[in-house]
Amino acid sequence: MMSTLESSEVSQVQHRFLIPRLSLMMFLQFFIWGSWSVTLGLVMAHHNMSLLIGDAFSAGPIASILSPFVLGMLVDRFFASQKVMAVMNLAGAAILWFVPQALIDGNGTLLIALLFGYTLCFMPTLALGNNIAFHSLKNVDKSFPVVRVFGTIGWIVAGIFIGVTGVSASVNIFWVAGICSVLLAVYSLTLPHTPAPAKGQPLALRDLFCADAFALLKIRHFFVFSLCAMLISVPLGTYYAYTASYLADVGISDVSTAMSFGQMSEIFFMLVIPLLFRRLGVKYMLLIGMLAWFVRYAFFALGVSEEGRFLLYLGILLHGVCYDFFFVVGFIYTDRVAGAKVKGQAQSMIVMFTYGIGMLLGSQISGALYNRLVAGQTVPQAWVIFWWIPAVSAAVIAVIFFFYFKYKEPEHV
Repeated sequence: MMSTLESSEVSQVQHRFLIPRLSLMMFLQFFIWGSWSVTLGLVMAHHNMSLLIGDAFSAGPIASILSPFVLGMLVDRFFASQKVMAVMNLAGAAILWFVPQALIDGNGTLLIALLFGYTLCFMPTLALGNNIAFHSLKNVDKSFPVVRVFGTIGWIVAGIFIGVTGVSASVNIFWVAGICSVLLAVYSLTLPHTPAPAKGQPLALRDLFCADAFALLKIRHFFVFSLCAMLISVPLGTYYAYTASYLADVGISDVSTAMSFGQMSEIFFMLVIPLLFRRLGVKYMLLIGMLAWFVRYAFFALGVSEEGRFLLYLGILLHGVCYDFFFVVGFIYTDRVAGAKVKGQAQSMIVMFTYGIGMLLGSQISGALYNRLVAGQTVPQAWVIFWWIPAVSAAVIAVIFFFYFKYKEPEHV
């Protein structure tokens, strides 16, 4: 038996290394995502599948709608989050094994099916990672941004790695993602134990449909946030699906490295979130994030010419504000609003609204716009109207949020 003193010493060591352990989890998770998703459009175009880009980027959103709620219930009621994370990543790695051959064969139907199967495994891990971090950290407002910034670093390293190795437009990006998925599956088993908070309680039909998570929408400010989070993710889907193709069309050679500048800015803005919480509060940080989307897309529309090329880089650098101030702050806000027993379901619900419904609409709408306005055009100017549409949309959503989101900050913030 371990003595009380020895147990205390072990606990202190575990606590001392808690943030590095969680940070490595985030690093690997976003390295995997960044290694294949940033230049997926380029790879598909290289294999004559450019007209299917919108459908390919719809696979993840559909998976985000279907899978997180079931997994949210599982981690709230039955299984430890870190074990579910391991299983999901291992299954995802197995599916990624078959993606390169589907691309080489030009089998679009099989490719979309494999991407759907893979994202069905991967997208829920975003909420699982948040759940593990929120359960383990004592001061979420201060510590979570520090942990989450390593996800950004992972995305940056992935972009630079596939750029430097010259595989940006190659099917090899999926081999990279698959190998790292296996590594994260193994590492997940070493993460802090995150038990199911409602384990052992009777399972009712309302649990299957995650009624407790949906009940949070009765809270007006949470309903407004969820609605605006879903709507702002429509322009987000446009960014993920077509920025790489846009940059290539206007003459930027190393697209993956150029786009990694956005994640580099995330590092700075992620680390200033704890400082700004006290000064600005949740509402104004979320609002700034939404307004940044408008500015970014306006820069993209105005930067199509050689003279305005610097605006493209400014737009990319705004990614830190766009993502951190809305999505990272939004996850922290959701953790505050949700009760202890439905945290997993609540995080999954926000993933469903944002990466699910919002990005599905974004992928489909931007796909239709691309096919109508850009596909087949030989001049970069064809992109101008394409980018003004999400810019105006983001501005309208920000105005709605400003007038209808009424949230009182907790006294300890």
